[in-house]
Amino acid sequence: MSDVARLAGVSAQTVSRVAAGSEHVRPDTRERVLRAMNQLGYTPNRAAQALRRGSFKAIGVLTQQIQRTGEALTTAGVLEAATTADYAVNLVQVERPASDDLREAVYRLSHQAIDGLVVVQAGKAGREHLVLPPAMPVAVSDSTLVDYYPSASADQAGGVRDAVEHLLGLGHRTVHHVCGPEDSQSSLVRRATWARCLQEAGREVPEPVPGGWEAAAGYEAGLRLAADPEVTAVFCANDELALGLIRAMHEQGRRVPQDVSVVGFDGLAVGEFSFPPLTTVRQDFKRHGREMVGLVLEQAASGTMDGSRSIVIPTELIVRGSTAPPAT
Repeated sequence: MSDVARLAGVSAQTVSRVAAGSEHVRPDTRERVLRAMNQLGYTPNRAAQALRRGSFKAIGVLTQQIQRTGEALTTAGVLEAATTADYAVNLVQVERPASDDLREAVYRLSHQAIDGLVVVQAGKAGREHLVLPPAMPVAVSDSTLVDYYPSASADQAGGVRDAVEHLLGLGHRTVHHVCGPEDSQSSLVRRATWARCLQEAGREVPEPVPGGWEAAAGYEAGLRLAADPEVTAVFCANDELALGLIRAMHEQGRRVPQDVSVVGFDGLAVGEFSFPPLTTVRQDFKRHGREMVGLVLEQAASGTMDGSRSIVIPTELIVRGSTAPPAT
């Protein structure tokens, strides 16, 4: 620090302020100090700074498969909120959360000097898999961990109900369902809510069609459903499944929406530009991420955790051209 101060022509205290991100430094002075830091290869001692201020200014993020659209968008929301709060993010991916892999990942994160943990996606992992240091602030979303830790999740059940009631309201006798993966809590909630809505309406509950989160799985499910002339309405667990299914229907001579109505879930921007434009349930993934960061910072500031603290984020049914009354 003394070397940087000498080169920049300032005091060591000024260098310390620049390193700490203080606003009480003139812009030209800050620039001179930063140039000196770069020239000398100086890196502030984050551990020492953390001891002084009681914070590492870093948040750990745990997710399952970052390539999945929903997880990527939620993580983007985490990054936005963390950046706004001047926090760094340490990201770890665990493809099999309901295993010792999750415990090991959390152990690694907790030893990387973080102030809290955001769990973007943890599949069907239970509380026994998430072993945390005492008093570690944590926030979760759409998982079996929701009942134990502060959470920010979409109104999954309300969104599915809107989708099914929309299709039944158009006059369809029942609604078929293409599921998400078995290791996703969101997928399981959507499937259970779909079946419950049909039962409550006194309608037949068809056998659900296995799927995943990818368009290719929707395409395979679409080939299967297209062969059944009784299928007139399909609710897909996400938009990508719906887009794959629409292509399969088209290739098999089943018109959407004239012969088969299709509803997706997530509200991805690409759905507006599919053909026909996709009716979907929109959820705000980025808000999930922002709210979870807020929950972690709230706990860090108060020193307390309220496991019952739950932020439920509304969904919205977006009606477009992929749904219509059944052909008569």
